[in-house]
Amino acid sequence: MNSPSKKKFKTLPSAGEVMCTVFLGIGNGVILLDFLEPGQTINSDRYIATLTKLKAQISRVRPEKKTVFLLQLDRARPHTSFNTVKHIANLGWTVLQHPPYSPDLASSDFHRLGPMKDGLRGQHFPSYDADV
Repeated sequence: MNSPSKKKFKTLPSAGEVMCTVFLGIGNGVILLDFLEPGQTINSDRYIATLTKLKAQISRVRPEKKTVFLLQLDRARPHTSFNTVKHIANLGWTVLQHPPYSPDLASSDFHRLGPMKDGLRGQHFPSYDADV
């Protein structure tokens, strides 16, 4: 018996997975998207750099307003390290504490990342530097 030959699909090289940190404002939507370079990991120094970018972005977006900054962070090491906590205090921001498994709090990405992923579904980028 001759079975039909198997089809081989050509694949294009992928840019790989890219990690993105998203900061959301109340009523403002996305304030900052910070993409991690391939091969990098998030540590305290990287997170401090991201918070510095966030401060600059907020100053550009809302220069006229003296805004109260409240961050809601989980207990990941980059968020809770001494240097990060000290940097947040120097920025004058407040971190909202909450239990990690509180039934009263929904993860902020629960309802926002679905539509984001839907908008990007089917798009392929040839490199990390390709425009979105």
